[in-house]
Amino acid sequence: MSSSQRSATVSRLLHLRAVAVVRLRDAETVLPVVEALAKGGVRAVEITMTVPDALGQIARVRETFGDDVLLGVGSVLDADTATRAVEAGATYVVTPVFKPEIVAAAHAANAAAMPGAFTPTECLAAHDAGADVVKVFPADVLGMPFFKAVLAPMPHLRLMPTGGVTLDNAGDWLRAGAVAVGVGNALLDPAAVAARRFDVLTENARRLVNNLG
Repeated sequence: MSSSQRSATVSRLLHLRAVAVVRLRDAETVLPVVEALAKGGVRAVEITMTVPDALGQIARVRETFGDDVLLGVGSVLDADTATRAVEAGATYVVTPVFKPEIVAAAHAANAAAMPGAFTPTECLAAHDAGADVVKVFPADVLGMPFFKAVLAPMPHLRLMPTGGVTLDNAGDWLRAGAVAVGVGNALLDPAAVAARRFDVLTENARRLVNNLG
C-alpha cells in the first residue's frame, strides 16, 4: 500500500461517510454480515480485534470482496497489532484510545490512522500526531453539541463519532460537523445476526445510507 493509496482510503472514507463497526462473537458470521452490509450500501467495514481470529477474518474479507469493501481494523491497542492487521488486508486502523505509536505504525504501513479521543486536548493531540480522522469515543457521552463546540475553534479537525450513532440520527451527527460516523449495534442488530437474518442488516444499511442524506 503506497502513500497515495492511504490518501485514496481517506478520500473514499469521507465519501462513504459511514463505517460499520463489526464486533461479532462468531467468526463464521463475518463474511455474510459484510456481504449484507455491502448489499445495503454500507461499504466501509471495521473488523474489531475482539472478533475471534480477527486477523484471519480480515484476510478472508479482503480475499472475498477485494476493493468492493473499504476494509479496516478496530479496537487496536498496540502498534504490532496495527502492523499485522494491515499486512492481513486492513487499509485503515481504528483505536478506542490515542496512542501515538499506533498512528506511526499505521502510517509506516501506509494505512490511514483513526485514533480514539475524548477531550478537545486529545482530539488536537491526535491530529497533530498525524491522525487522518479522529474517532470521538464514546460519542454518546459527549453528544452532538460537543462537536459544534470543539470545531468552532478547531475547524480543521476531522471528527468521527462512534457510540450513540443510530440509523436515524447519523445525518444529524454529520450536520453537527462530523466527517463520518461509526455505527455498531444499531446497524448490526445482535438478534438478527444470531438468527442469521442477514436481510435485516441489509435493510438497516439502506436505512442508514438514506439518513446520511
